[in-house]
Amino acid sequence: MHGLDRRLMMTSTVLGTALGLTGLPRLAQAQSAADTDWLTYGNDLGNQRYAPLDQINADNFDKLEVAWRFHAANMGAYPEYHYEVTPIVVRGRMYATAGSRRDVVCLDPGTGEVQWLYRLDEGARGRNAPRRSSGRGLSYWTDGTEERILYVTPGYQLVALDAATGLPCPGFGVNGIVDLKKDNDQEIDPDGGEIGLNATPTVAGNVVVVGMAGQSGVVPGTRPRAKGFVRGFDARTGERLWIFHTIPRKGEFGYDTWLRPGEAEKATNTGAWAQISVDPELGLAYLGIEIPSADEVGIHRQGPGLFSGSLVAVDLHTGKRKWHFQLVHHDIWDRDVPCAAILCDIPHNGKIVKALAQPSKQCFLYVLNRETGEPIWPIEERPAPPPGDVPGEWYSPTQPIPTKPPAYDVQGVDESVIIDFTPELHAKGKQLISHYRHGPVYTPGTLASWDGNWGTLTSLATQGGTNWPGGCYDPESHFVYVFSETTVSPTMIVPSVPGTSDYEYVRTRSYPVPPGAKPSPDGFKPGDVTVDGLPLMKPPYGRLTAIDLTKGDIAWQVAHGETPDEIKNHPALKGLNIPRTGQPGLIGPTVTKSLLICGEPQFTTTVTGEKGAMLRAYDKATGDERGAVYMPAPQSGAPMTYMHKGKQYIVLPISGRGFPGELIAYRLKG
Repeated sequence: MHGLDRRLMMTSTVLGTALGLTGLPRLAQAQSAADTDWLTYGNDLGNQRYAPLDQINADNFDKLEVAWRFHAANMGAYPEYHYEVTPIVVRGRMYATAGSRRDVVCLDPGTGEVQWLYRLDEGARGRNAPRRSSGRGLSYWTDGTEERILYVTPGYQLVALDAATGLPCPGFGVNGIVDLKKDNDQEIDPDGGEIGLNATPTVAGNVVVVGMAGQSGVVPGTRPRAKGFVRGFDARTGERLWIFHTIPRKGEFGYDTWLRPGEAEKATNTGAWAQISVDPELGLAYLGIEIPSADEVGIHRQGPGLFSGSLVAVDLHTGKRKWHFQLVHHDIWDRDVPCAAILCDIPHNGKIVKALAQPSKQCFLYVLNRETGEPIWPIEERPAPPPGDVPGEWYSPTQPIPTKPPAYDVQGVDESVIIDFTPELHAKGKQLISHYRHGPVYTPGTLASWDGNWGTLTSLATQGGTNWPGGCYDPESHFVYVFSETTVSPTMIVPSVPGTSDYEYVRTRSYPVPPGAKPSPDGFKPGDVTVDGLPLMKPPYGRLTAIDLTKGDIAWQVAHGETPDEIKNHPALKGLNIPRTGQPGLIGPTVTKSLLICGEPQFTTTVTGEKGAMLRAYDKATGDERGAVYMPAPQSGAPMTYMHKGKQYIVLPISGRGFPGELIAYRLKG
């Protein structure tokens, strides 16, 4: 069986074999033979987010009850309301990051009781960090004798902790810590610098791969930004093994795709901020590279600009590029690679192919041969929509468009995809979009003015249809499952205010009313994307899609999430029979042997009559709903599942406005 498909229903001996290790020692808390683990953020290095468990199934999902809750509100200097962690479970212990300081906790997976806690106060370094949050989790390493937990702090330090005690490992870096702002082939302010990481480090064998995330936001300021280089470290010592320059240096492959002299040297960001997948058998790590600054304005980065907007396969042990595939040329839509590539072995043309399936913000699923980078189905260079009007901007004449699978969400804006609950609302929607440029995917942003064009309407908004939680894969059916949201936002390019940015033009989300300006006679103003308080786009606002990788087709698609209260109770919709609309959000599904599981991303009035959200289960083959249970707050990450002492648990992060983050665990009664 291929290493990526080795599943986790295993004793410690089998676990060691799956990691290429033997003779794993027992931690203090023993496992039973029936126990299983969830070893990484995505449960394996291929980020399939699959577990072959079926104690919880379609017949009993409705009977789940809360087993325990772990509250993270008191961890850190302030409560966190966007808790995104996916815990891992390794041989009878659960590990997670928690709180605004990103503490590390070890929990009993059966009760949620804290076994140990690690807290690092980074002072000014942590307070100035661009990614101040609990992060998305941590990673596990063992050499068969020693066991470690590794994570990246908000202040961008790689920490190694003893898995049994939570104490820093003295042989790793300096007192268990590697300063990631050092030995980075660039100068970075130790207490500042717009550099961090929310994703987990990726541990494969004895190599720890660490990416980078820059400051979020659509208007880059005047502070120096960092380049997002990716590095590999020795899991035992913390020594840097290699570095991959995501913005090539002179003489390196890809440097000539930055067309104007000096632009590659000045460019920043272009980091790997998403989860990184690894195929240990091929010895390849798959880096999803973001775009350079500024996200929606590319006048200082002429040309395609490798390796921005690309998937890059590098040698796990040396960091050398093996292949790359650029998903978007000269991205001016913020369509960077948002989540882990899913590594899977699929039947194609009569043989099993080592494939890679990459969900995206633009809701294409890019399916490549992960050995070579060649598309499984043709990806064609097609003419891009007509250029915009931003002075000095460079517009790629073509963009790569997959022929299969088809797009799994709405990508552009026209009359066919806007609000149509009633003819009156549809007419208002048509009037609203007439103020903006609009069109198919990759319609570029345009200059905005109060009394002319208000910019460009971008479907799937800035954060895209699928974001960091990513998708999951069922090795039995060869289905990829992915959540996406249908949203829209204005791309309004305006001159920057002197002294606020190094860029002559920036994107804005709204346009100030000029003194003495006359309002639009239809009542709309620049930046509006709602009609009488209702979303401009027609539902579903959130959907789950099953994509059959044996055919390259969409197998099924359903609206995910109950209709929000503000739509159910809107006076203009009174008396109308509106099917479930689904809900927008940033969430991910998980698949088991029996079910596809995903929670709702928004607060609403649930079927219980309480404010909260529902954790829903679907038939993997058809998308039919098979059960739902109440959650006191929305899902804010992705679920994971494991067996502990004969019981299957489902654990996920929940949080939301006014509800600090916590982990909630479900199991069957008894």
